[in-house]
Amino acid sequence: MSVTAAQLFATSEATWPEARRWQVGPFTLRDGQGGGQRVSAATVNGTFEDSDLAAAEVAMRAAGQKPLFQVRDATSALDTALEARGYATKDATLLYVLPIERLTDRPVPRVTAFTIWEPLAIMKEIWATDGMGPARLDVMARAKTKTGILARWNEKPAGAAFVGTHENIAMVHGLVVLPDQRRQGVAEWMMRSAAFWGQARGVTHIAVLCVKANKSANALYRSLGFEVAGGYHYRQSPE
Repeated sequence: MSVTAAQLFATSEATWPEARRWQVGPFTLRDGQGGGQRVSAATVNGTFEDSDLAAAEVAMRAAGQKPLFQVRDATSALDTALEARGYATKDATLLYVLPIERLTDRPVPRVTAFTIWEPLAIMKEIWATDGMGPARLDVMARAKTKTGILARWNEKPAGAAFVGTHENIAMVHGLVVLPDQRRQGVAEWMMRSAAFWGQARGVTHIAVLCVKANKSANALYRSLGFEVAGGYHYRQSPE
């Protein structure tokens, strides 16, 4: 069974949810309360007029937000309109997906990765090294079905990640490996641990989002067999 980009976007929204969303015409606006671009960016549903786009901008400013839009593959008209308004492109991102059994063919070595929720203090410290502070922990807390992953390597804490599920997909977010523990296979074991956790909950696929500029992470996911199912980028107001 194949997984569509639309399903991955729905999974991303369910497993990394904003604090509030509301509609302004065909645009969905989000209040991320400091939890990052993905939970703060507006998206469009179908066709729109220039007046709709202007109304969305006004509503974001009224909410204390600098206008920010997530442009998905199917919304090139939005990209064109935002470019004409001087919006800059940011953080092109790929949607990766893989049948989950492809990552459960090898057992995770003992005491290498643990699934834990609530997050331990050491997990919060690891996330903080990559700029993931309390606001992003609040995003995690809002997800319904979830766990954290703590990795150990060389008898020391090595990394942390967050996993949520939606329908038949498990999605990994916030995978961070400490600098002195990188290039030793830690991230792979964390992804495999996420797959085992998801498989135990009946999901059929595992997914992850990755910024195109992160060459090492893209190489990891491709080496594990992940395939690109879509993508998006942001357009930020020039204000």
